[in-house]
Amino acid sequence: MTYKKLAKEFLDSANVSIGDTIKIEKENVSYKGILLDRSEDADDEYIVLKLDSGYNLGININNAIIELIEKGDKPKIQYDSIGTKKDKNKMDISIVSTGGTVSSIIDYKTGAVHPAFTADDLLRANPELLELANYKVKALYNILSENMKPKYWVEAANSIANDISDGADGVVVAHGTDTMHYTSAALSFILETPVPIVVTGAQRSSDRPSTDAYLNLINSVGVAKSDIAEVTVCMHADLDDDYCYLHRGTKVRKMHTSRRDTFRSINSEPIATLKDGELAKINSNLGYIKRGVNELKIRDNLESKVALIKSFPGITNELIDYHIDKGFKGILIEGTGLGHVPDYMVESIRRANDENIAVVMTSQCLYGKVNMNVYSTGRKLLNANVISGGDMTPEVAYVKLCWALGQNDNLEEVEKLMKTNIAGEFSEKSSIKHFLN
Repeated sequence: MTYKKLAKEFLDSANVSIGDTIKIEKENVSYKGILLDRSEDADDEYIVLKLDSGYNLGININNAIIELIEKGDKPKIQYDSIGTKKDKNKMDISIVSTGGTVSSIIDYKTGAVHPAFTADDLLRANPELLELANYKVKALYNILSENMKPKYWVEAANSIANDISDGADGVVVAHGTDTMHYTSAALSFILETPVPIVVTGAQRSSDRPSTDAYLNLINSVGVAKSDIAEVTVCMHADLDDDYCYLHRGTKVRKMHTSRRDTFRSINSEPIATLKDGELAKINSNLGYIKRGVNELKIRDNLESKVALIKSFPGITNELIDYHIDKGFKGILIEGTGLGHVPDYMVESIRRANDENIAVVMTSQCLYGKVNMNVYSTGRKLLNANVISGGDMTPEVAYVKLCWALGQNDNLEEVEKLMKTNIAGEFSEKSSIKHFLN
């Protein structure tokens, strides 16, 4: 039972468990129904009933009286297998789930939430997918995306590589949206791929009328079948259910907390537009690696002791010194403007370099390039051997620094890697047009 504290005491007083039929009396009104489970972080003054009408009702237990009517079993979702068969005329697509909203299945009959992500669940929720491909679906994790760690990026990359080696024609990665752009960047640096790898998710769960899960998923399968053999992100392009944009995995960022079109290409443009599971338009201004050009390669050594520090008025040297003293191997700074921190921090940054710690500068402006040659503080930072992050977003530069330090611990070699365009993370031009779009 996930009920806790006050709610648990209230239920225990009547020997009530999830699945039991109970009656609650409160303020001269009585409610009868099946007790349902709640999320672990829910308010402990409420319980949830499944009424005979089929609706779920949350009830505040303050001054309420509870009565056990009948013992029952905890609600479960039980489906018969749909028994799909492989069609030799269709492509084989692997779908890897790490969790997130797109993976949720809700059974309205019982009110129970089914977090497991199986092939049957996926295809039952989106039967149109059966017309597009054969599928191998597996749940790698079932976590909220804020709980992602560098070691999970490595495990995901190896799992994807195994699927490609086993014959997958394309891979779709279902992921929570909050850190999706970190994962897409990590996969971009770790993997060279002969087939498409596309990361997707949902801002709104599949039980809501405004869900974006279906459109994002069906268009992602379209990407996985295409000849765009890079790591990309496929998400809603606008507030309607018209089409999706395909973003390069190293040029994309989540830009709004709740809008369905939250993902935007930064200092770049989307690679393509998708509609109804098909490529509707390819951006002629951008090139991409085609299917079969690269051989499968995996470079999965990462350094997890990398800090991401945001500059702000009043920031002190202590933030830099702390990470030096704690043995961090790299520091990514999200500087102001063209790539600045207060000039009094240069001393600690120089100390970091002296102790073989790579320091990389990006801009919290997001759009435009770092240029530390313009102002005096920037030139001091360059003299302290701070590495320019170009027009990479701070998140992408952070991931790349983790990866670069995993490849080599020599600062000169790390700097070379950071300044080399590995997976399209640098734009040839960063123009006002990208900002306006």
